[in-house]
Amino acid sequence: MFNVTLNDINAILRDYCFRSPATSFSELQRYHYEKKDPDSKEVRLIIKVELCADKPVVIRFKNESDVTLELMEEQSKFAVILRQNGIEVPKQYKTEDGYARWYSIDTYEVIVTVEQFVEGELHCVDVETALETGRLLAKMHNIAERLDVHIENDVLFNPFSENDLFAFSAFRDNSHVLSDVDAPLYADIVKTYEEYMKRLLPLNKEPKYAVQGDISDCNLYRTCQGGIGVFDFNRAGDNNLYCDAVMQAVFEARLMDYPDSCAGRSEELILPAFLKGYHMERPFTEIQKESYPYLYAIIHAFWSQDIKWNDNSLLHAIEKGQVEDVRRWLKEIHRRIHHIQPIAL
Repeated sequence: MFNVTLNDINAILRDYCFRSPATSFSELQRYHYEKKDPDSKEVRLIIKVELCADKPVVIRFKNESDVTLELMEEQSKFAVILRQNGIEVPKQYKTEDGYARWYSIDTYEVIVTVEQFVEGELHCVDVETALETGRLLAKMHNIAERLDVHIENDVLFNPFSENDLFAFSAFRDNSHVLSDVDAPLYADIVKTYEEYMKRLLPLNKEPKYAVQGDISDCNLYRTCQGGIGVFDFNRAGDNNLYCDAVMQAVFEARLMDYPDSCAGRSEELILPAFLKGYHMERPFTEIQKESYPYLYAIIHAFWSQDIKWNDNSLLHAIEKGQVEDVRRWLKEIHRRIHHIQPIAL
């Protein structure tokens, strides 16, 4: 398992031009790659470092198959660009060579970045926070488009490829089982999905720009002045800005924590607030408004939690041979994909 010492940390800090040494550190996040492969040299470790005479910093250590020094450098530069243009983003620190740098530590080769530690991480989202988040994302999109910023990297929320919100491919991969349960229903679902995706195809041909890519997953923070900021550019890459906005909005409306005032109504309240905030800073076009019902219906119908991950998901029902549960899911997916509703602003 990858481990660091204070000596390792202080050597890094000197390279990043810190005069104050580290006094202690604590882990914020660690991926245990060695659990699947004891010989793995892959690393993702994020630590908070306390300094003797400076404010704390965050050091990220990474060695992953899809991560390069160039990618981490571009992601850091994007964060710097946003900060320079008025977005609340933690300061990124730099060596003589750049923001990201290779190190050999504890028999591992790792890429390192260093940034300011920020307080006030947001875990709970209310209507006002959703409105603020929508406005924040729109401002970030405007900057990326205006300055023509690009990052070559896959993102979490691209509807035209595998993504973290909906799982049509997992649904289609079980076509033989689903067709045996109800062939006409399955065929209509697939046909409708394909029709909707054709409606969305023009979006995939539009210019793509850099996005932070994971704005809602506890990567927001409240500043001392009461504003809202964003950190963690681990998933930053190029995406269609409209698709990023809609899918980030759905994520925030479904997968965060919410106050009691939103109990049982989180999506009903949070989703339109996010979209309204975004629209205030970056108005949706008529074409985007027209495409929204179809993109939302696809996300809703093939919601990954319901297709793959929940204990009562479609795939679990298939694995257990629960035919009536599979039939129930087919009917529910059919209902969802045909439930077309306009964008709420």
